[in-house]
Amino acid sequence: MRESFGMETEFLLTALIVVLLPGTGVLYTLATGLGLGTRASAVAAFGCTLGILPQLLLSTFGLSAIFHASGFAFQIIKIAGALYLLFMAWQVLQESGALQLQANDAPRSNSQLIGTGIWLNLLNPKLGLFFLAFLPQFVPADTDNAKAIFFVLGLVFVAMTLVIFIGYGLLASWVRNYVISKPQVMKCIRWGFAAAFVFLGLRLGFETV
Repeated sequence: MRESFGMETEFLLTALIVVLLPGTGVLYTLATGLGLGTRASAVAAFGCTLGILPQLLLSTFGLSAIFHASGFAFQIIKIAGALYLLFMAWQVLQESGALQLQANDAPRSNSQLIGTGIWLNLLNPKLGLFFLAFLPQFVPADTDNAKAIFFVLGLVFVAMTLVIFIGYGLLASWVRNYVISKPQVMKCIRWGFAAAFVFLGLRLGFETV
């Protein structure tokens, strides 16, 4: 029992560190919070979380490993994901684009916010491979229901992601009140987010697994 508790604690701490690390979902949630406020950032965080679920299902049933074995299919999805990140960078630079970093609260539908978040994670083939590399460490070797435990741990990871991302969005919304009226500051922020998306896109496109 004590060993199980220690493993659960280790999993929660490790998962928390992983979720806190900046990635595409964090960038998207922060940018949305800065541009559109608290509610929009929460919706964006929800979209990013939904995009993780299909990857978790694929990993649970071992399909991510099979997919990775097909080098051509993996490369196609990887390139598509990289191009989508570059598209996100272009959107950030557009004052009327999807990530509007400007003073007015121009409406953007929930479906658009959620859809962008979903695609960011669906087009990241390394997310499924991350689950396959990360979660088995916390599944007891002698258990009869390894898949069930794997999936439950994945759901815990997804829930933590949603909470942390919403927290990032709230932080961005709070900062927004101080910088939204400063055009030069907002311009620097816009270019900073665009550069980050470009970096992540190029890294995904050229990095080998």
